[in-house]
Amino acid sequence: MNIIPSHVRALILDMGGVLWKADSPIGNLSEIFACINARKLRVAFATNNGTRTPHQNVKLMCRFGLKVEAWQVVTSSLVLAHLLSQDFPNGGYVFAIGEEGLIRALQEKGFVTLSTKEAGKAQAVAIGLDRLINFEKISEAALLVRRGVPFYATNPDKTFSTPRGEIPGVGSWISVIITATGINPKYAGKPSPAIIELACQRLGIAKEEILVVGDRLYMDIAAGQAAGCPVALVLSGVSSRDEAEAWKPSVNIIANDLRTLITGH
Repeated sequence: MNIIPSHVRALILDMGGVLWKADSPIGNLSEIFACINARKLRVAFATNNGTRTPHQNVKLMCRFGLKVEAWQVVTSSLVLAHLLSQDFPNGGYVFAIGEEGLIRALQEKGFVTLSTKEAGKAQAVAIGLDRLINFEKISEAALLVRRGVPFYATNPDKTFSTPRGEIPGVGSWISVIITATGINPKYAGKPSPAIIELACQRLGIAKEEILVVGDRLYMDIAAGQAAGCPVALVLSGVSSRDEAEAWKPSVNIIANDLRTLITGH
């Protein structure tokens, strides 16, 4: 039984909650992707987790038996750097709170990332998930934003999944800066459609023929719908079937997991 409509030629897959949970695979991914390849579906990945570089994500997927190229992986950090380069085409100084995925993405676009001691000369503030975040980093960011320095964020996710449960995500730290300044950032990741649109560009296929697959209605599904793509919710992550059935506009497909979506059983 085919769940995916015949006109769909490509998939944009979220990662956490779709492919894995806390870096443990959801199902036999190599078998699932063999079915995807057999159906001749092209694949890109769009993730709000901007802590890893695309190459680091490729290495992780390789551990699960998947053959993926870096161009297929679009992270919120890549999109943030892309948005920043549009606003600052000549590069510049950025006070960045984040991990390697964000720092590398900014540097590859010609930006110089600053330490807290150098933060005063920043032309922009960029924040992503940083598991070494501290009061000094948040304070410098708030001072800059209050001064009128443009404010960018990878994504608004309030929580981050771990084997022990949900812990504060970048959205929780962003809310501290918003509370202190009254200013909201420009978001790169979902639910903004920018990350889906960049993935669509890389696939080179019309949006109507690309199925966006995710586990969070208010992030993955909202972004896919905003980008004009058909959407599928898998129940292997955060959102429930009851929530999906009540979601407006309606979700095109609801499946238990990625395997069920691809194989139909």
